[in-house]
Amino acid sequence: MSLLLHPALLLLLGATLTFRALRRALCRLPLPAHVRADPLRTWRWRNLLVSFVHSIVSGIWALLCIWQTPEMLVDIEMAWSLSGYLLVCFSTGYFIHDTVDIVVSHQAEASWEYLVHHVMALTAFFSGIFWNRFVGGGVLTLLVEVSNIFLTIRMMMKISNAQDHLLYRINKYVNLVVYFFFRLAPQVYLTHFFLQYVGQRTLGTFLLGVLIMLDIMILIYFSRLLRSDFCPERVPSQQHKDKFLTE
Repeated sequence: MSLLLHPALLLLLGATLTFRALRRALCRLPLPAHVRADPLRTWRWRNLLVSFVHSIVSGIWALLCIWQTPEMLVDIEMAWSLSGYLLVCFSTGYFIHDTVDIVVSHQAEASWEYLVHHVMALTAFFSGIFWNRFVGGGVLTLLVEVSNIFLTIRMMMKISNAQDHLLYRINKYVNLVVYFFFRLAPQVYLTHFFLQYVGQRTLGTFLLGVLIMLDIMILIYFSRLLRSDFCPERVPSQQHKDKFLTE
């Protein structure tokens, strides 16, 4: 079947438009005063609100998929469930929406790392959507969204200048623990699985390359997180002040 006629395209279009509609609805919510005074922070806040909703839905959904189909933990390539397939389509729609939002809002230069991440995620998810392979791997990858819930809370509190709030101090420790269990640990597990494809000319080899690049990005983000929240004296106050990922 031609990719242009694939029924999943309707699912991807529907998911993308859903996030577009969600963004428009969330724009009606009031903004913190510190955010409202800065157009860049306003865009970031609204962008993060959409990301926050996606993280909650996808993170819980991924946990439910694994609970319903535990074979995904073992047979990462061939394990499949309708719920897992729809989850991958749903999150792919989010990544398409967010990529378009970043580009249309003229934030591509400041957020280029997000664009690179989204492109790599999309290429990996397409293998599950169009070839019905590695859907289990896609679901395991989306466990990261559990971590993103707390990471997004952290970023939104920093944007609104609430770093001195008790919730921020509690969240930074919770975020660190969840980051390890739902971001670092799944990546190590997936990388170990995909190493079996080294030397082969298969889809698995391609996905291994994508995964290694994501591993590098995740380690860089982790080091930034540690410096920012636990060694702030080592971070120059003006360094990367306009970069989205280091807020």
